[in-house]
Amino acid sequence: MAIVKNLLRVAFVVPLLLSISACGDDEPAPQAPAPTTAAVSPSAAPSSAAPPPADPAVRAAETVARLSDEDLAGQVLMPYAYGSAATTVDKAAAAGNQQLAKVNTPAEMIAKFRLGGLILVGFKPEDPTGATNPTSNVENPKQVRALTTGLQEAAAKLPAAAPLMIGTDQEYGVVTRITEGVTMLPSALAFGAAGQPALTEAAWHAAGRELAAMGITADFAPVADTLGPKGSSVIGSRSFGADANANAAQVAAAVRGLQAAGVTATLKHFPGHGHTTADSHDELPLIAQSRKDWEAQDLPPFRSGIDAGAGVVMSGHLNLQAVDKGVAATFSHKVMTDLLRGQLKFTGVAVSDAMNMAPARKWPAGEAAVRALNAGNDMLLMPPDIGAARDGILAALKSGGLKRERLVEAVTRILTLKFRTARTAQPDLATIGSEENQRAVAALDAASITVLRGKCAGPLASGPVTVTAPASREVARVALVRALQEAGVNVQAAGGAAIHLVGYGDKQADLDDAAAITVMMDNPALLALSRSPTLIATYSSSKLSLTALAAVIAGKAKAPGKSPVAAGKLPRSACVK
Repeated sequence: MAIVKNLLRVAFVVPLLLSISACGDDEPAPQAPAPTTAAVSPSAAPSSAAPPPADPAVRAAETVARLSDEDLAGQVLMPYAYGSAATTVDKAAAAGNQQLAKVNTPAEMIAKFRLGGLILVGFKPEDPTGATNPTSNVENPKQVRALTTGLQEAAAKLPAAAPLMIGTDQEYGVVTRITEGVTMLPSALAFGAAGQPALTEAAWHAAGRELAAMGITADFAPVADTLGPKGSSVIGSRSFGADANANAAQVAAAVRGLQAAGVTATLKHFPGHGHTTADSHDELPLIAQSRKDWEAQDLPPFRSGIDAGAGVVMSGHLNLQAVDKGVAATFSHKVMTDLLRGQLKFTGVAVSDAMNMAPARKWPAGEAAVRALNAGNDMLLMPPDIGAARDGILAALKSGGLKRERLVEAVTRILTLKFRTARTAQPDLATIGSEENQRAVAALDAASITVLRGKCAGPLASGPVTVTAPASREVARVALVRALQEAGVNVQAAGGAAIHLVGYGDKQADLDDAAAITVMMDNPALLALSRSPTLIATYSSSKLSLTALAAVIAGKAKAPGKSPVAAGKLPRSACVK
């Protein structure tokens, strides 16, 4: 009887898999080869078993057919964990894991719940997403690679014998989990300002190589949200800009770059967080446009990202009033199935935004998990109670509140994607911060620098300069001082023409009206309030962005960027029409 059941399961999932193309079947040439763990190699199957099929979809079908309900329920869960290593953690981390999952270590969490994924998180108070990230388990590339290797070894021992999907929010800009030792891309607005998709693709390919070297298999980026006139404060510089069609080209380029490096790209936050004014971490934001306006103003970047082969789409806890009034998209069948699957023809993995955010905590963890799966999500991110989420799924299977076919469909998509991604060889850690990656990102940074008011040629400041900034910008201030000195500019500790830096979260009170030059390292909207004769936007405080800025100030480079968002009545560029 068990054999008959398994054959029936295969008969169900194989036709489904023939239509799944989450990332496309064409794989890039392998990067510099490095030894990989058993968890990220087809050889992870037990030695006594026949070699796994080469086709990821066929392998997924065969795997799903032999999994128990408990295995299936675990595969759709993607929590976070405490601790910077898989099997050894300190007392504080163990206490956090006990509270979250009644285990001590991340590896034990994977084993207990038979997890399909884990998200690496990092708490920073200035991060707009920080409230849902109560811990940090990323420090530097070497530590992250050791952690992900240990996590994959734990996953390889599960009945599914499948790679773990290891994700993180490496958007760059204000939402960046791993900062030490990596090549830092600027915020998405900088890509919009440069307006050159080829540079975008190259920079994100560099980022993808570095993420892959650390063992990250899925990046929760790029942000496909388009900023409305009021500019969603929670999205801000995380968006490529205010022009949906221009954003569409940028999103597609970012997807191609990441996935060519073997890292799955994620479009977020579907159906669009840019025309909202509320923060979905705290409440349910309203998308108030008509259906026609939403399709014109928010949809194009998601469509282009899907067409480019994005493997994952993240649902937003957002009220798309024109489609399903009052229901968060994460829990809306009309949005996650009718729109995403039906209208946009997305066949990859749909992952929920964090289930520990306020709109998702409207219900107990188990009920919320079932509602999200029934709406069309395949993977549930950061459930607030892992055991309750898993038990809710199992109870719903028994009661009929969740059809097993729906769960099988979700896990089939997840496994297909994971088996496909695992075919790319893991790069060596030496690729992180390499000259090649630095050049790719530096070219984008140079193309993004924007003068919104002031001269367009020659040195932008005469005589010695002094770099000033609010106390919170000291790292950026020092970096610019060094970059200016290397560019041949005379920098004094005091008394020179002031170059004043402001950044994310700064207000009018942080401006210096006496400054000769004011530089905004985030959304340039604040520049509309500055009285400085020269206004420049870098959209980023990274070392490479500030190096590009120094070249412009020194008169050694032009400022070819054009702001992708409005800054009051200022022109998008004083130098580019």
